Amino acid sequence: MTEINQHIALETTNLSIGYPSKKNVQTILQNLNLTFEKGSFTCILGKNGAGKSTLLRTIAKIQPPLNGTIILDNKNLENYSTTEFSKKISLVLTEKLPESNLTVFELIALGRQPYTNWVDKLRIEDENQIKKAMELTQISQLSSKKSYELSDGQFQRVLIARALAQDTDIIIFDEPTAHLDIHHTLETFKLLQSLSENEGKTIIVTTHQIQLAIQSAKQLFLISNEEIIHGTPKELIATKSIEKLFETDAVQFDYIKEQFILKR
Repeated sequence: MTEINQHIALETTNLSIGYPSKKNVQTILQNLNLTFEKGSFTCILGKNGAGKSTLLRTIAKIQPPLNGTIILDNKNLENYSTTEFSKKISLVLTEKLPESNLTVFELIALGRQPYTNWVDKLRIEDENQIKKAMELTQISQLSSKKSYELSDGQFQRVLIARALAQDTDIIIFDEPTAHLDIHHTLETFKLLQSLSENEGKTIIVTTHQIQLAIQSAKQLFLISNEEIIHGTPKELIATKSIEKLFETDAVQFDYIKEQFILKR
C-alpha cells in the first residue's frame, strides 16, 4: 500500500454509469476518475437528471457500473460479499419507509444486522453502538417513540443514526434534506459536517442545497454537461467553475458574498 492510498477511502477509474437494456445502453456519465479521501465531506451538485443518484447507486452497489472499476479500501468493489460491503458503506435514501410499529430504538437497531447472529439478538456491543448513534444525533429522548410519531426532521436523524449504528467508515446520503424545512436542513448539514470532522466518517451527499454545500463541504463534485468538475469550494469559485451549475441568465454568482443571487 502506498502512502497516498492510506488516505483514500474510495476511488473510481474510468467509471461509466447508466442503465443497460436489451435494445441499447443509456450512458449517463462516463470515464469518471473520482477520489474520496478518508474523513472528507463531499457534496455532489447538479440539476435533476444529471446523474447524481445514479452515481451514488453505483457506488453503493445497488446497480452495476457499465464500465470501469470502483476501489474501496484498495479492493475492487466487485470482490466484496454483501456482509463485507455492509460493514464498509451505509446508505440513506430519500424514500420514506412504510409506516410501522417499530420504535426509534428498534429502527436504529436494524443497522446492526451485519453484525448480529441469525436470530438478530443484540449483544452489549450492539446496544452500545445504538446508544452512541442516538447520542451523536441527539435523539436519545426519542428512543421509545414509534417511528410514525416522528416529524420529518426527527425521522431524518433516526435514519442517520441507523447508518451510524451500522458503524461504517463511509456513509452515503441521497438528498438528505429533501423533505425538511430550513431549520432541520441547517441542523442536518451541521451534523454531517460534524460526523466528518469529529468522527472521521467519509460523508458523500447529493444535494440541491448549493449554498450549504459551499459553506460546509471539503470537496464538491459539479455535474454539468455530462462531465464532473471537482475541487474544493474555494477552487471552484476561483476558477469560476461554480457558474456551470446554472445555465440561465436569471441567476448569477456573487463572488463577494460567495453565493448565487437572482439577476435584477
